[in-house]
Amino acid sequence: MRSSLIGKIQKANRYAQERGRVTFSEFAVKFRGDNNAYDTSYRDGKWHCSCSFFSSWGLCSHTMALEKILAEMLPPEAMTTQSVLSSE
Repeated sequence: MRSSLIGKIQKANRYAQERGRVTFSEFAVKFRGDNNAYDTSYRDGKWHCSCSFFSSWGLCSHTMALEKILAEMLPPEAMTTQSVLSSE
């Protein structure tokens, strides 16, 4: 039994280093900004954030930070920062 668990731990360690194996389809976090905490999420192929900047622009420092943190684990359509910066 222990050898089975050891094998699973080894596999988990390998998987943890191969982040391209994981693609988020949705998730929600509480993002602590400099002034407040915001509900930030990715669902239905779109970013969402409760900060006031997001409601005007459709992106914000919170969603852009999450894009950078989770880059290789997000589907291409979640990478809004790239499209915004390349259109300027």
